[in-house]
Amino acid sequence: MTSPGRTERLVLPGVLTAEQAARTVAGILATQRPDGAIPWFRGHHLDPWDHTEAAMALDAAGEHGRAAAAYDWLRRTQNPDGSWYAAYADGDAEAPTDRGRESNFCAYLAVGVWHHFLSTGDETFLDRMWPAVYAAIEFVLALQQPGGEIGWKREDDGTPVADALLTGSSSVHHALRCALAMAEQREEPQPDWELALGRLGHALREHPERFLDKSRYSMDWYYPILGGAVRGGAARDRIDAQWDAFVVPGLGVRCVLPNPWVTGGESAELALALWAMGESDRAVQILTWIQHLRADDGMYWTGYVFDDETIWPQERTSWTAGSLLLAVAALGGDEATTSVFGGERLPTGLAPDCCR
Repeated sequence: MTSPGRTERLVLPGVLTAEQAARTVAGILATQRPDGAIPWFRGHHLDPWDHTEAAMALDAAGEHGRAAAAYDWLRRTQNPDGSWYAAYADGDAEAPTDRGRESNFCAYLAVGVWHHFLSTGDETFLDRMWPAVYAAIEFVLALQQPGGEIGWKREDDGTPVADALLTGSSSVHHALRCALAMAEQREEPQPDWELALGRLGHALREHPERFLDKSRYSMDWYYPILGGAVRGGAARDRIDAQWDAFVVPGLGVRCVLPNPWVTGGESAELALALWAMGESDRAVQILTWIQHLRADDGMYWTGYVFDDETIWPQERTSWTAGSLLLAVAALGGDEATTSVFGGERLPTGLAPDCCR
């Protein structure tokens, strides 16, 4: 089992002790397959985004070898066009269960690889992963629309889906910034990526009509902040406008309105967004509230239906635990996590022609 001494950076009063953090990290490690894949839980599927989220949590806990194995799994299983499938049965690369290729799932590798590099300083790892990151970003940017937004996915037959998701495009915005930081580190400028990032950021900030209306989902509320496109006063106004709609005091954050269902992943991500905009007190409060989702094995239940006082669904996912550990790491000042999610030193892209 992971030693509490390795998880001292993940201590947060009212949320995690070192021993509790070690137990949560051990739960993610127990979920990881020998080949590096991290499914939601053993026997369930893997998607590339949540796999990467769990890998970043392992780096935050000092489990760098196991995190590197997770990224190597993505490098080995990447499709020739730079993508990954949306789902694999129990992380088996030979058993995809959803052959759609989602843009934000593919882009998120860049966030994880940059986080690992900042955690370890391993230039050899960066060299090894760069071709996979480059190919993934090129796949994603081929789906960018004239308005700057990123199309959702390609179907199994290659047909592009031009409809754009605000949450997904916000996540791509974050990934592009990390990919550009990587390019700067390698002294390989990518001006086309800078232009794409500028256009995407403008769409996220100024043109909500270019995205499908998913405003019932809390992710569309906070993800433009978490992805780094919206900060400052605009971020505070955005959070305050729907705080009472999505936040259930004492329990956490609703996944979707009007359902009486709070979820650990969304709550931890909101906490990370709050930290990124300078609202650490509210972030800690959210993380304190969701400790009712903590299970005896240190993992976290996906959600809680508060009308029925029922844990639902009956699953404890690696990515829910991972998102909580990343929020705690940011609040605790872990340098790699604060650099990646704070974004102060990440590239901002070039402003589109309309805004110069």
